[in-house]
Amino acid sequence: MKRVITYGTFDTLHFGHIRLLQRARALGDYLIVALSTDEFNAIKGKVAFHSWEERKAHLEALRYVDLVIPEKTWEQKRDDIPLYRVDIFTMGDDWQGKFDFLSDLCEVHYMPRTEGISSTMIRNGLRA
Repeated sequence: MKRVITYGTFDTLHFGHIRLLQRARALGDYLIVALSTDEFNAIKGKVAFHSWEERKAHLEALRYVDLVIPEKTWEQKRDDIPLYRVDIFTMGDDWQGKFDFLSDLCEVHYMPRTEGISSTMIRNGLRA
């Protein structure tokens, strides 16, 4: 069984997120999503529209996602990969090269983002 992991905030879940998760799941047999906690988002200078619990419920409702775990620190990736027996780490290509340091633990794969949609665009539209 090939295990795949991805990380993110997945706020205001949209078609771009769903496409990313669908393509991530297609890389293997089991998809783990490490979902940034509200506390970790604060460290990153982000405030999610939905709470961690709500974002987790949204992800768990998707057939592509097998397991949702909390992402609490930048550094936990090196621990998560062996802990969850991950074969492939994947992120959007806006992170191209930033996680190559994990390639000694597993395959690192960057996927193209879906053009024309982002959580920022949705939040800005809600404010209008």
